[in-house]
Amino acid sequence: MFVYGEKYGNSLDQDIYSETSGHFRDGLINLVQVLREEGYTDPGIAMQDAMALWEACQRRTGEHKNMLQMILCNKSHQQLFMDFEQFQNVSGQDIADAISECFDGYFQQLLLAIVSCVRDKPSYFAYRLHSAIHDFGFHNKTVIRIMVARSEIDLMNIKQLYKERYGKSLHHDFKVIYTLLLVICN
Repeated sequence: MFVYGEKYGNSLDQDIYSETSGHFRDGLINLVQVLREEGYTDPGIAMQDAMALWEACQRRTGEHKNMLQMILCNKSHQQLFMDFEQFQNVSGQDIADAISECFDGYFQQLLLAIVSCVRDKPSYFAYRLHSAIHDFGFHNKTVIRIMVARSEIDLMNIKQLYKERYGKSLHHDFKVIYTLLLVICN
């Protein structure tokens, strides 16, 4: 966050607060503050969380949306895996499907992104790279951000999943895009 402040002259928290609103803003702020518990799991808490998530999807009030985003933004990934299994048992529905049915807009997109990252980060980033390359023009900043941020973490897994999922290597898709850009520049 220090680099962000140096580059843009404001803290990331300040910009999120001024540029977004509502539960979407609250979720983003919660994620930026890095309050996520790590490594702790409890089956009893998983059942409580699953019930709270189910109730939040059913009631959709502000208080319930707060509870939903607090669970998804603060619980450890291991705990959330348990929570999602219990949610399936309690509701008979996958958490991502329930979120898609019950919420909309940026808040829905945020919640679905969190669920996707918790379930499989490399797969999520392979999807984000493919979208940045192929959806509505090339999003250079997104591609660079993902490539740099994941380079020492799981980039090899992302590249493998990208090829498995989309049938072409990440290198191939980059080569096509950059070749087109070079042709345009000529």
